[in-house]
Amino acid sequence: MRCPENWGCCTKLSDDYDQKVIPLRHDQRQADELRSIRVQRKFTGAAPGSVLIQAGRTTVLCTASVDSTLPPWKAANPAEAVGWLTAEYSMLPGSTSPRKKRERDKMDGRSTEIQRLIGRSLRAVVDFAALGPRTITVDCDVLEADGGTRTLSITGGFIALCDAIASIRGELTPGRPVLKTSLAAVSVGVCDGTPVLDLDYIEDSQAEVDLNVVMTGAGEFIEVQGTAEGKPFSRDLLNRQLDLAAKGISQLTRLQREALGDEWPFE
Repeated sequence: MRCPENWGCCTKLSDDYDQKVIPLRHDQRQADELRSIRVQRKFTGAAPGSVLIQAGRTTVLCTASVDSTLPPWKAANPAEAVGWLTAEYSMLPGSTSPRKKRERDKMDGRSTEIQRLIGRSLRAVVDFAALGPRTITVDCDVLEADGGTRTLSITGGFIALCDAIASIRGELTPGRPVLKTSLAAVSVGVCDGTPVLDLDYIEDSQAEVDLNVVMTGAGEFIEVQGTAEGKPFSRDLLNRQLDLAAKGISQLTRLQREALGDEWPFE
């Protein structure tokens, strides 16, 4: 598939998946097939890390900014005067239909939970002593929501984080990497009894099981969020979903590496 004009990376991620004789999904994907992913780095110029990432129709702008100060609660304790990373998440009013009201004085519970997930996930791969007394803020703003906004925010947020860290490379200790490993996230679930990868909104709203999985590029788990929607599910069904997630994470890691090119921070 050719990249659309002005997009830095575009690929149909399931080309090397084993094809199974299973019914096609409503969008003609196989059960183990990700949506087409598009990534454009340096989408805006103000933040050192800026990525527009799209999976199907779901579109998120991820930016990463670096501040040379620490949160007061961390700076007050000299033993804790190492770096920090925080994340913020929002769905813009035009990202859904009907229109989502703008969050002004108080963030809703869903947005709070998601931004905490994004922050926890990204912090898991950062060496804060190597980062030094700085704060990185990763902002994830959903431009269009069609399922998987939290997982796409983590995947795109990591790319933005890599660019933000690269922008201060000259200020860091040589030979001491800030990032310990890569990470990405994907949704899996069960629809009509079949485990499927990367649910869009139609599938997510009807799924019998809904999982969000965050993993490193080395295949280690950072977080698994799972819910049975109606009736319990078996350990075998859980394992099958986690296997699908691992396949998807492997493909997303490859995409991240291709998108970052020479800025990929690992050997």
